[in-house]
Parts: sequence; structure tokens; C-alpha cells
Amino acid sequence: MAKDRSIYMGPRIRRLRRDLGLTQVVMAQDLDVSPSYIALIESNQRPVSATMLIKLAEIYRTDIASLARGAGDDFSAQVSGVFKSPLFADLDLSPLEIQDFGSTFPAIAEAVIRLYTTYQEGQLALADQSSSDAAGPDPVSEARRFLAARKNYFAEIDDRAENLSQAIKRAGGYEKYFADHRLKVRHLPAEVMVGFTRRFDMHRREIVLDDALDNASATFQLALQIVYQDMTDLLSDALASTQFETETGEKLTRRALANYAAGAIMMPYNAFLRAAKNLHYDVEALGRQFGASFEQVAHRLTTLQKSRQTGVPFFFIRVDAAGNVSKRLDGANFPFARHGGSCPKWSLHNAFRTPRRVITQWIELPEGERFFSIVRTVTAGGGGYGKPTIERAVALCCASQHAHKLIYAKNTDISSVNPEPIGVTCRSCHRGDCLARAEPPIGRALLSDDLRRPVTPFGLADP
Repeated sequence: MAKDRSIYMGPRIRRLRRDLGLTQVVMAQDLDVSPSYIALIESNQRPVSATMLIKLAEIYRTDIASLARGAGDDFSAQVSGVFKSPLFADLDLSPLEIQDFGSTFPAIAEAVIRLYTTYQEGQLALADQSSSDAAGPDPVSEARRFLAARKNYFAEIDDRAENLSQAIKRAGGYEKYFADHRLKVRHLPAEVMVGFTRRFDMHRREIVLDDALDNASATFQLALQIVYQDMTDLLSDALASTQFETETGEKLTRRALANYAAGAIMMPYNAFLRAAKNLHYDVEALGRQFGASFEQVAHRLTTLQKSRQTGVPFFFIRVDAAGNVSKRLDGANFPFARHGGSCPKWSLHNAFRTPRRVITQWIELPEGERFFSIVRTVTAGGGGYGKPTIERAVALCCASQHAHKLIYAKNTDISSVNPEPIGVTCRSCHRGDCLARAEPPIGRALLSDDLRRPVTPFGLADP
């Protein structure tokens, strides 16, 4: 790094200081500068020199690459993303004005980001409320809104996870990493685990795993234990930005963030993104490379939303054989991300006929939006003869314009594709000729069948 190179990274320095629990005065003493100089750096009124960057890394034992990498880029992209919203379309804000605002007033810009994220959550909450007949707050919807409002991407968690992944690699693997921290990993039979997959015995300083777990699941549980030991501060910081209506909603969200972090440790962002692009998003090949399951890789693919280092934006959904949706992850703000998944014409619901086989399908919503979906069943549980299992189907979807980047559609002429028409739900789909319809659409009158009976389940009057 050149000695004379300087960069503006005020928000990142402020976050580092807060994470360490330091005041500006204490940090100034550590770095042998004045408190006013620290204040100027944090407000982007002064750049951080290469010498200062090295000093920060040495004194606070912070990885210099992660500290300097894209300094300010993610923050600038967040600010720009807020002002690209249709909400501000009539203000005619120039990119230069937005950039100047973010660099000159970083604290106010961060406040604007938080307010806009809260606004997004409110819009999602209204949509959930208007489409649900259930009374009272819904904890599951709370967790899903939290993730959707942030496009299922958390920069600080990814950065910390990448550092931890490197530390695990240097140690020689998870068990050696724990050994360096005076912890032991043991694998015990299910009858000893009494209903638990993972247990941390603080007195014996042991992490105990069910020995029926496959390699990907066992690795995930070890990564999860590292998250709960070394990343709880980041989980708390992320949760602090939202007021949850229910305690259960907050706990579900915290668990989702911990799972996100564990996946990020197993599949560190930069290496995983490179591999995803090189392998053309081949989910099974990525799983072999990173020692992860099909579902774990599918989860991770929804999170590649880092500024200037993005992957294909995916939507993920998981259902059981009865059609119950047990998980949704949205990295693209798809229209069917919150309430979709119940249309029987989507191959997601036919996947159980051909277990473990990848099924691809082009689909089209009533408004004309087209998507490409990858569907496969996954199995949870098992690990031995007679062990209980549960079969689910998972789907990854991307907008049709991104499909050519995927190995599953690499040589397909998109212009010649004949997509399957599906709906978000029967109640919101106004296609009158659908044989699979279970309910009449909202706002459409039914025709009397006194004299005639249509082929479709409901005769609908013209809109």
C-alpha cells in the first residue's frame, strides 16, 4: 500500500470504535492523535492515511484488508440505493448531490438509511396485514419482513464471517480452531443427545453434536456455535434497528441472522461469489466445493447483494408435501416473495414425484413478469436405519433476464421460451381459463351455472 494514499472511511471507523466500546478520546489516545482529529475522520472531513490505517490494524488487531476493502463503497451504495426509490423520483437528485450528502453528513445519511429501512418494513407489514385473515401480530411475518427489507444481506456480518473463516482455515479446521480456544468437539448418539442436535457443555468445555448428522449439517452446527460465541454483538446491532411487536418474532429473526452468519462462515462471500460465477451457479457443484448441502448453498445464493460485487438476485422458498411454506428468503424483492408459492402449476409442488432430481421451469405471472426456477427436493433427518426424515422441496428463482448466467439455462434461447402461467395466489390471479384454480379471484363476479357449466372450476364474468 502506497504511503501517500488516503481514503475516506468515516462511517467504518466510527463503527469500529463503537464495536470496541471506545470513546473518541480513548481512541485518540491509542492512536496518539487529538480527539478532534478522530471526530474529523468520522465525519469524513479528513481522510485516513495508509500510515493511520496500518496503526489502526496493529493496535486493534483488525484485519487491514477487511478494514480498507471498499471503504465507504458499501455506505455510498446504500445511500444511493435509498434515493433511487420511486418515493423520491420527482426530486431530480443528481448522483453528485447524493454522493456529497453521504460524504459530508455521514451520520445524517445513516439516519436516512435507517428511516427508509423502517419505512420499507412498514410497507411490507401493511401488505402482510391486508392479505391475512389472522388476528394479531404474526412473529413469522415479522422475521420475514426484517430480512426482506434488507434484501437478505448484512455487510458487517459477512465481513466478520470472512475473517472467522480465514482463522478456521489457518487453524486447520473447525475442531482445531475450537481446540485453540480450549474447547473440544464430541459426537454422541441420539439417545445421549436426548432430542438435541448440538449442545454446548460449558462445564466440560465441550461442543457435543449428534453423530447422525451428515458432514454438511455437522459443519453448519460448528459454524453456528462460533457465531454464538464470536458474533453476538453483530446480531444484537442488527436487531437493534427494529422494534419487534412480539418476543417470538425477535427470536426468530435472531435465529435467521445466526443461520445467515454460519452460512457465511462456511461459504465466505468473496470466494463463494467467484466460485458461483465460475460454475455458472451450479448448486450441486458449489455444494461439493464448499462442503455444503443443496439447501445451504441455495440459502447463500440469495445473499450475494454486496455493492459492486453482486451475484444473480435470487428468491428462495421451501415447502413440505402439504404445501406449507416453512422458509422464504428474498434477495430480489420479487412480487411473489411474501405470499406466493401455492400455485399448483409451479413445478415446486411436483418435485416430490422425482426426489433429488433438479427440475427447471420458466414461469410467468399475470402481469407478464417472467422468471426461471430451479426446484429440487431435500431431506432432513435420517442418518441411520429407522431414523425419522422429512422431505421438502426447495426452489431458487431469478428474473428471466438473469437466467443465461445459470448453467441450467445457459444454451436456451429466451425469446423462444414458452413459460408456464402461474399466479401468486388464486385470490389474486385473474386468469379465467385456469383448470387448477381453487378459489375465485377477488373482485370478479361469478357467472350463474343454472343453464351452463364451464370447463374451468369457476365461470367468471368479464372484468
